[in-house]
Amino acid sequence: MSAPTPSRRSILRGAAVAGAATAFSPLIGFASPAQAATSGSYTIRFDNGRKQTILGLGFEIQSDSIGSGNQGLPDTVSGVPYDLTESERTRFYSQMLKGGRSDRGFRYCRLAMGLYYRGLDPTKKLMRDRYDGQAALLADMCNKAGIEGMAVEYWSPAPAWKDNNAYIGGKLKSFDPAFLGQFGDALVADLDYLVAGGCRISEWGLQNEAALSPRTYSSATYTADEYYKTFKAVAPKIRAKYPDVRIHADSFEGWHGPLGKALAADPEVMKYVDAWSFHRIGSNSNEQMSKDFTSGSQGKLVYNNEFEYLDNKTSDWRTINTAQSIMNWMTFQNSPTWYWLHALKPIANAEAAGYSLGFWRPPHDTNFSRFPDLKPGHWTWNPKNWNSLAGFVKYMPWDSVRYTVDESARLADQRIMAWKTPAGKPVFALTNRSTTESFTFTVDTQTPGTFEGHRYGPATNNQDLGLKTGPKLTITLPPLSIEFWIRTP
Repeated sequence: MSAPTPSRRSILRGAAVAGAATAFSPLIGFASPAQAATSGSYTIRFDNGRKQTILGLGFEIQSDSIGSGNQGLPDTVSGVPYDLTESERTRFYSQMLKGGRSDRGFRYCRLAMGLYYRGLDPTKKLMRDRYDGQAALLADMCNKAGIEGMAVEYWSPAPAWKDNNAYIGGKLKSFDPAFLGQFGDALVADLDYLVAGGCRISEWGLQNEAALSPRTYSSATYTADEYYKTFKAVAPKIRAKYPDVRIHADSFEGWHGPLGKALAADPEVMKYVDAWSFHRIGSNSNEQMSKDFTSGSQGKLVYNNEFEYLDNKTSDWRTINTAQSIMNWMTFQNSPTWYWLHALKPIANAEAAGYSLGFWRPPHDTNFSRFPDLKPGHWTWNPKNWNSLAGFVKYMPWDSVRYTVDESARLADQRIMAWKTPAGKPVFALTNRSTTESFTFTVDTQTPGTFEGHRYGPATNNQDLGLKTGPKLTITLPPLSIEFWIRTP
């Protein structure tokens, strides 16, 4: 199929309305660094505290080349899974994209149209494979990794639609209705081509970061009025052909920014907006505890669809901060999903460490001063980023349901989130972002029986912590750690 089932879209709309009515309040009991708490008490309301459905996590795939430091678009054909050997593709799908699960891990794969998918037809108006079998290879990846579908989004329209006839920079040649009608037909045709190649489409976005100035890689800019006119012309065509695909805007500031506000002012246009997408790239997870991302959403979903660190670095603190970003978007903003940027980046790209969950060596890379033991066509982990997400990919299956947690004090460096799996199994996650102090959680699960623990951290992945018997558990997390506690059968 080319999209989620019809019932899936109705679930999405219902989840948005259920989560949007709560007004945002300031932090309660926020401990200052000088008064940092070392313990807290928590009660999980598995009895009557049902909140939103968590659909699953997303990632982006670099299926073609980009210059190091995001400088330019090389002619070299290089990407994932294209560059990987067959055995390494299999390992990539099972260990990372499935997260070591037997069934499925990540739900969505973000596809950057005009950047990592940038082949063209002879008119240069339609996007096609840049190398033989590109769409089919992406489809095979999704099938074997159990991914629901592609989150298709434009970094740039095809060059013939732009005033500079290029992928990098510029804007659409015209915003007249006739031109935009033809443009919309072309964007539908792009989806048709991907679907014909075997891809499923789950999500669609008109333009990545449309309000920003042109970059050194594929981009296009829109004023608020230009974005509004284009979305108004194109989104109905996407909906008509792909009625169950989730349409989001504006892939940067959501309803906060001028582009989102232009859409929000028109009730007819808002019929085609299913979600507001934000980019809070590398931000402190405290932001989701103190800022408002929901009050202007008009009942639509809100979520972060891009997260990475732009200074090309990782750190121990960031490992925990990333995990807390996931938890706080869901806990305080009722987000049903959350996206990391890249699954894998090539080892020669300067931005790779801050952007990736892992690294690969392209076949043409012969500089073995970097990752000397990594063979061409092979990949390895970026642990400080991957360990942030790994427990959620493994222990939070699609369509898990989050439940309310009562906290003795709402702390920035120690977070908790609880859910039940679709099979009804209670699970909760804990974090300690402190760099120096352990923290003791006393958690009333209101659930008798045994819970098994697993720890993650900058250099720790799925460490077995043994069993604790409920309903009340006392759990001490060392500094810079993440733990998952899962009710055993």
